[in-house]
Amino acid sequence: MQVPPFAEGFWSDTYRGHAIAILNHGGRWLVYLDHILQQRMQFETPEAAVNWLRHKVDKPKSARLH
Repeated sequence: MQVPPFAEGFWSDTYRGHAIAILNHGGRWLVYLDHILQQRMQFETPEAAVNWLRHKVDKPKSARLH
């Protein structure tokens, strides 16, 4: 899966059966995993945000944040 351009400040997709989304909020990118905001996670670039989400999904279920 390649990271698309993020001109609108919001992007969402599914990855391995999970809803993932990012939102630009005041110049920082917030991340949502299965529609739940991961409150402590903010990223400088949309690519970093999407990569973090994919990595989180790829981890074993017991290691996820929510």
